[in-house]
This record gives sequence, C-alpha cells and structure tokens, in this order.
Amino acid sequence: MKRRDFLGGALKGATALSLGASVLPLLKSMPAQAATSDTAVVVFGGTVNSLDIHRSGTNRDSYQVAINCYDRLVTFGTKTLDDGSLSYDYDNVEPELAESWEISEDGTVMTFTLREGATFWDGKPVTAHDVKWSFDRAVSLGGFPTVQMKAGRFTSPEQFEAVDDRTFRITLPFPSKLSLPDLATPIPIVINATVAKEEATDDDPWATDYLHRNPAGSGAFKVNRWDPGQQLVYERNEDWASGPKPGFQRVIVREIPAQSTRRALIERGNVGISQNIPNKDAKELAEKSGVKVVSTPIENCIYSLCTNLNFEPFQDKRVRQAVAWAIPYQAIFEQAAYSQGVPMWGGIAGVDSIAWPQPSPYDYNLEKAKELLSQTDYKDGFDVPLSFSLSHADWAEPAALLIQQGLGKIGIRTTIEKIPGANWRTIALVEKKLPLHMENFGGWLNTPDYYFFWAYIKGNLFNSYNYGDPEMAKLVDETLDMPMDDPRYAPNVTRMIEMAFEDIPRIPLWQPTLNVAMSPDIQGYEYWFHRQMDVRPLKPA
Repeated sequence: MKRRDFLGGALKGATALSLGASVLPLLKSMPAQAATSDTAVVVFGGTVNSLDIHRSGTNRDSYQVAINCYDRLVTFGTKTLDDGSLSYDYDNVEPELAESWEISEDGTVMTFTLREGATFWDGKPVTAHDVKWSFDRAVSLGGFPTVQMKAGRFTSPEQFEAVDDRTFRITLPFPSKLSLPDLATPIPIVINATVAKEEATDDDPWATDYLHRNPAGSGAFKVNRWDPGQQLVYERNEDWASGPKPGFQRVIVREIPAQSTRRALIERGNVGISQNIPNKDAKELAEKSGVKVVSTPIENCIYSLCTNLNFEPFQDKRVRQAVAWAIPYQAIFEQAAYSQGVPMWGGIAGVDSIAWPQPSPYDYNLEKAKELLSQTDYKDGFDVPLSFSLSHADWAEPAALLIQQGLGKIGIRTTIEKIPGANWRTIALVEKKLPLHMENFGGWLNTPDYYFFWAYIKGNLFNSYNYGDPEMAKLVDETLDMPMDDPRYAPNVTRMIEMAFEDIPRIPLWQPTLNVAMSPDIQGYEYWFHRQMDVRPLKPA
C-alpha cells in the first residue's frame, strides 16, 4: 500500500476499522490525485476563514494563503538548528520579489528593484504600481495588518512611491531596525492591482469581498479550490519567478478538528504532514518508527496566565505576585506540556541578560503566596473566573485545572470557563474583559522590545490584561526602533524585563514548541515564526 493511498488499502479490512468510522467520509472525499507522488496532503486542526490576510476578521490559520500564494518584496533566509531541522533565519533578509534594494545613509529611504520577469497568475507583469496599491491597502484597511505595518513604521500611503515599473521607494519618518524585517512578514503581500481594481466598488474600494474568496497573486501556488471548513487545494504556479520551483505540483490542506483522527492518519502514513500537533502526540510519535517529528521552540513566545487589571483584586501587584507564587509550574509543564518546550519559571532574582524569553524568578511557593496575599485587602481570598480558548484546550485545560488547585490553596477560588475558539480573539484580545485567562503570544519580529510593544503597552492587541505603566511605555517607545548595538538598548530592555517580572500582569509558564509530524516520504519542512505551513519548500524525499 502506498503511504498516502487514501482510496486503496486504507479503506479495506482492519485498516479501515482501526481508523474508525469518523475517518471514512474524509477518505472517500479525498481527490484521487492525493495518491500520486506529485501531491502532498497536510492536515491541521484549525480552519481557514478567508483567503485575504488584510480583511478584518481573518484568522491566524488563514495566513498560510498569504505565505504560499503571494510574494513579498523580501523574505528571511534559512538556517539549520542544532537538531538538524530547518528554521527561518531572522538575521538574514533575502530577496523575493525584489531582486535588490538600497537604504539611504540616514536609514530613511528604502529603494527596491523588482525582479525582471515576475508575473501574476494571469500573465500580467508585476510592477511597482501593484506594490504601491498593495501597501496602500495594508496601511489603510485597519485592524491587525495595519498595526503590523506600523511596527515597521509604514503608516501612510504617502510613504510609498512607484518610481517606475520596476522601482519602488519607501520613505520612513525615521530609521528603524524593524522596517526591513517587517517587510518579510506575511502582511505586506503584493496583489494584482489591476484585477483588484476591476472588482472594487464605491463601498468596497479595496476589493475585500472579491479577494476574500479569490486570491490574485504572483506566488508559488495558486488556490485551485477552497471548500470552507473542509479543505484548501494549492496548485503549483509553474511560472513563479521569486524562488525555486516547489517540489509538489499540488498540496491539499485538510481541516480535521479531531486530533485522534489526525494522529491516526499520520501514523498510518495516509497523509504527508500533520501540522501543529499536541505535545502529548509529539512526545509519543517521536518514539515510533515511520513518523518524523520536529519540535521547534517558538521564538519570542510564552504560554502565560494573565491577570486583568480591570478586575479590582488584580490592581494590587501583591495579589498578582501571590498568584505567581501559587502556580505549580513543574506539574503544569509535565502534565500540560508533556515536558515539551522551555521552562519559564525559577530564574534568578535579578536580570542579568536581555535574552527573551527568559525564566521569571517565581516558583511554586505557597508560603510566599500566602504572606503576600495577607498584606492586601484580599487576605481571605476572592472568586474569579479562569478562562481559556477551546482551540488551546490540549494545553490550557490541564494547566487551568492545576492552576485552579494551586490558587485554591491560598483562598483564591476559580471557576473554569471554556470559550469557543471562534469567539476568543474578540473577547480576550479586543474587548479585553476576561479577569483571569490563559494566553499565548509570539512576536513575529524577534526582538525583546517588539514583544513588549505588543504585550505591555495598554490598548495594543496582545495586552489582554489592560496593563499600563508610563515608564514601560516610554522605554518601549525609545527602544523599538533603536539599533541593538546602541549603548542604550541593553539597559532599556533590562529595565523592561525587570518591570515585567515585578509587576507580573502576565505570568510566564513555558516557552512552547511548534510540533509537526511528517511522513519520511516528505522533506524540506521549515519552521517559521508565524506558525503556519509554508508548503513551498516541501518535496518528495
């Protein structure tokens, strides 16, 4: 039986029975091409809700379309990690659609020369005018994409100029170390402006209704088919000019909510890759033959317990510190993370490094927790809901149960609330109204100050706990664009970390890993900070 033969032996006898009845509709619905060497099948537990990364409400799982179907001016290089796996290289920015670029001596003017011969899927040449329209769109539509562009100091259409068909210029208000790497994130995609403008209306000048379902790119893959809630089928763009030709003609990305089903499929070799698998499965599958597991620590990311300062007891930092001392970190790491990842507790009392993330000084110490709580108006404890997203249930639920037990021992009584993943972003990150909740955030641009910009400045998306301090805000504002070799950089970051640990609105638990299981028949997988599957480098082994 071929390893990915969905329509043959996988439906026969004991094999079909062992996979279970719930898998049979999936197998029957797979295209026949899934069994060929030209096709890879990827499964994941999320859902793609839009093909347009700039559209309001587009979720994280949908970012993969921007990565695989659109070009950016630049990309990050590749490096080999200690375990032999591949990872993007933040310190190495390389050409993608732009074959070269120059930055003025004062760092405020960036001039890009587009690759000759690059065309959109309809054959139209990619021009600087398309880049200009696309960047104007990204900074104008609002929401997360506009904020991400702002991180690179791209805020206004007036900054972007199509000098001629192959020359694109950006003028910055001041130099920033984040500007060039921000262009390599999934957000600043280049869209076929001619197609988009034809579909635009007075009510929808940026063609969001059209691009929501119809990508118009020049990237390595086209979308052959999108069945929302089921699958996304990529077809190779044979004329892609901005990188090496992808190894597969077709990649089928299937949405399978049940992890047990995804595990069965990868164990039996019926799919090529299972993306973002739980830690338990990663640990167990790594010990099995016939399955390759890559577990990569997610840079600039921490799984955390967040205390909302809009909830009265948490306005006293001694209460927050008491909570931090009452968490059974080791038990959580073993039972929720299955010891996959990097512990983020039990560090030194001071801060002697600007490495981020780094362990906090807190550990499981009920005596310290009780002593701190006794100094407050809440020495007898209080009641508080403890919330997590069902999309994160594999780690958040066991962690929440252990936190509930730990806090109960100092009189803080919690009721666990499970919130549907579809509602989580709005409730937790936009409305910011959950008193105590589990959350994870990983900064796309891999510097400590970038993490603090998103997670410790009041009003920013991933500050889900309404923390705000004038000193922190000033430090971040001064440091965000500062070169890392500036003499002021390390002292500023050191102070940010000191404040984060002293004020402790966000209690670090552990740095997670991104776990991917794959068949030995596939190679080329590369870890990316955005945690989505880049199918472009995949190829048959």
